[in-house]
Parts: sequence; structure tokens; C-alpha cells
Amino acid sequence: MAAPPIRRSRSSGQSGSTHLIGWLGHDSQSANVLATAQMHLNMRSAVVSALPANMRSAFEVIKLDNQVLTLMVSSAAFAAKFRQLAPRVTAHMQQAGWNIAEIKLKVQGGLGLPEVVKPPREARTLDETDLKAFEVLRTALRPGPLADAVAKLLKHHQGAAPSSDAKP
Repeated sequence: MAAPPIRRSRSSGQSGSTHLIGWLGHDSQSANVLATAQMHLNMRSAVVSALPANMRSAFEVIKLDNQVLTLMVSSAAFAAKFRQLAPRVTAHMQQAGWNIAEIKLKVQGGLGLPEVVKPPREARTLDETDLKAFEVLRTALRPGPLADAVAKLLKHHQGAAPSSDAKP
């Protein structure tokens, strides 16, 4: 009598995700999908390393075509900020070995991407030493917008009008 075939349990081999990735690599079409997904993940991590922490979760890589990287962003505000950083990100990507000459953005609201959280505002109240220093500064300034701004700051923090010994 022939021995029954050896059966392996699912847990005895590779992990499920590794097995799935290996399976995707056998078919040429799914291998292309896998290669594209891995390339997008690698590009995303390179872009993330060039961005400030509060901007790292508000975009996704769409495609790379003719040296143009296209990103999908969650809001117009993020797109505006990203456009300011685009030259720095492009240079970082080039240093990382990516052949990128330009970054284009597509705004897609409601992506399900997490909202960019602003860091809490850090402010402290001005103490007497600070107020005295601003008072000295105000008296040394010529009349103009800066002198007006310092006077407004003093008035706000002192709760009263600045002293009358100031220059006109």
C-alpha cells in the first residue's frame, strides 16, 4: 500500500504575506503589479524622508512617467505647502537615485488620508523684564510701522497705554 502524501500545515512554511508576494511573482502581469507597488512604496519612503513630520501622511504616490512624479494630496492647503518644498524634495529624490525632474500634484479631497495635525502653539506670557526691554526698544525706534507694532504689543501686554516718555 502506498504511503499517503505528506501534508504541510499552512503555518509550517513561509508567512502568508511572503507566500502571497511569491505567488504574485509567478505570473508576468501580477509580477509587474508587484514591481510597480514596490517601486511606489520605495518612492513614497524617499519623499517622506524629505518632508517635515506633520506632512508625511497626507499624500500618496500615483505614478512616475517621463521623469515626472505625480502625487495625490489630500487638500489644497497641503498642495500649496508641498509646492514650496518641491525643489527640495526633487533634489532629495535625485540624490537618492530616482530620475525625477518634476513633481506634479493632484488634489483629491476625501481620500481617507489622515488630516495633517498642526503642532500645538507654544507661547509664553511676557514678564516684566520682557516688557521693559520692549519699552526700551520702543523709545529707541523712529516713528513708523515697527514702532507702532511694538507700542501695540506693549499696550496689549500691559493692559494700559505705553508710558508718555516715548519719542513722538
